[in-house]
Amino acid sequence: MTIVLILFALPAALYGAIWLGAWRSATGPASPRTEPGAAYGPAEPAARWLLPVAIVLHGASLAWPWDRGGFHYGFAKALSATLWVGLVLLWFEGRRTSLEALRLVVLPLAFVMLLMPLMWPGRLFESAQQAPLFVPHLLAGTLAYGVLLLAALHALLMLWVQRDLQRPMVEVEQGAMARWLGRMPPLMVLERLLFRFIGLGFVLLLATTISGMMFSEEVFGRPFRLEHKTVFSVVSLAFFGVLLAGRAVRGWRGRIATRFTLGGFAVLLLAYVGTRFVFEVMLGRY
Repeated sequence: MTIVLILFALPAALYGAIWLGAWRSATGPASPRTEPGAAYGPAEPAARWLLPVAIVLHGASLAWPWDRGGFHYGFAKALSATLWVGLVLLWFEGRRTSLEALRLVVLPLAFVMLLMPLMWPGRLFESAQQAPLFVPHLLAGTLAYGVLLLAALHALLMLWVQRDLQRPMVEVEQGAMARWLGRMPPLMVLERLLFRFIGLGFVLLLATTISGMMFSEEVFGRPFRLEHKTVFSVVSLAFFGVLLAGRAVRGWRGRIATRFTLGGFAVLLLAYVGTRFVFEVMLGRY
């Protein structure tokens, strides 16, 4: 019980406290210390110290429950690990650019996903039965999910900012939401950050897909079989690959970039997490 409190309740409480501080800072009255895109806003110092602690505890919770000779893994832990990776990247990027607005989106999701493995711990992967490259393949796939999830959330945020910028000035409300959007970094900064996430996520997803297809014996302990996971992963790779090529050759940006990002991540979500959810929660099969 003590371990559960430390590894789950404590980081969840920290996520909640950081989110509340970020929300009050982002939607409160303007402060002379706060400028759009500034490295740190009024609520940033607390996040700077509390967020790493919460992330470390969250990362440790991914090993729970650890049985002698193996570990549990399923859709809930995959989602938790995905949000964990996203928060790690968000913390690193937030040291140079204010990302309070994106944290407001990610932290509530991390709060929920962190607690989900308590209800659905997943299946036991025994160390003796794992193929040699299984853990590196799983790690690369989880990292790819985390980075591309952050890219998808970032794309949604950009769509919101673009929509707000297109509204006539007479329609712009001066409420909490308007003040939050007003403290966002410039759209060019958000776009540059989006493609940074997509580029890293594409490389990780490519490594995961190739390792699963070419080294199936070493990863899964069986010959390669064309399954839904492979098909969805390849389709998602095509989405992100075409987007990166279009960015380099044709200068794609704006709505094209956000739509490709959201479409690619929606397909990727079906490759593992969506399928495991159906099997584990709806069908009760592991």
